[in-house]
Amino acid sequence: MTTVAYQGEPGSNSATAARALYPDALELPCTGFEQALDAVALGDADLAVIPVDNSAAGRVADVHHLLPESGLYIVGEYFLAIRFDLMGVAGATLDQVECVRSHVHALGQCRKLLREGGWRTLVCDDTAGAAREVAELGDVRHAALAPPAAAGLHGLDVLRAGVEDDPDNTTRFVVLSRQAAPAPDPGQPTMTSLFFSVRNIPSALYKALGGFATGGVNLTKIESYQIGAGLNASRFYVEAEGHPDEQRVALALEELRFFSSEVRVLGVYPAHPHRLKG
Repeated sequence: MTTVAYQGEPGSNSATAARALYPDALELPCTGFEQALDAVALGDADLAVIPVDNSAAGRVADVHHLLPESGLYIVGEYFLAIRFDLMGVAGATLDQVECVRSHVHALGQCRKLLREGGWRTLVCDDTAGAAREVAELGDVRHAALAPPAAAGLHGLDVLRAGVEDDPDNTTRFVVLSRQAAPAPDPGQPTMTSLFFSVRNIPSALYKALGGFATGGVNLTKIESYQIGAGLNASRFYVEAEGHPDEQRVALALEELRFFSSEVRVLGVYPAHPHRLKG
């Protein structure tokens, strides 16, 4: 049976994404992203489902630093609509709440409610973990912002449902494996994820990416990261629409390699249907 690792506790958004992708798999909750990736690398899990960015909060901190060092491959992606409920112990009422607990991203994605309530906030490692802590405290003054599944899991009452600021709030997850998956057939909507470091020459980044512009290859993401304590070397994470076997993508990658000191393809995988919306 497939074992899927994720960061967080049962009832978290990561658990929801993992279950949606692999409903019959064994779940391996992990305390952090690094532990989830290590579980796959060491063979304790077959796959890891990891959030990489959110439509409201931006990129998930640390993940892009961990991916190139993990030795794993992206084999899929999933977009999850994010919903948060404000929940408290059984019998609690909204006017009794004084402190709201949750993950820092969840607190940032529910600012309107928190402003309206004027409550103290407490940052927790995980949204579902915040719900568990409130249940363990048994104190009507404490509430949690957590996914709807966490309320039933921990016996909490929902004080306000659907309190996220943005109704289109969405998190993108990637699926990681020790082995690269067979690439989708050319012509099928495909994503290619890669890391690269440019050579230390003038206009290197402009020249490195020129092949994508010339070939009309759409880059849906490009982000930079400093390597080590120095300020000279930068690593870039790129996501491109297309298959490396397509001529336009192959030529763009050839030009990228010419102007880069390192290029590493992290995964070639089917584009999720969410990308085709709008």
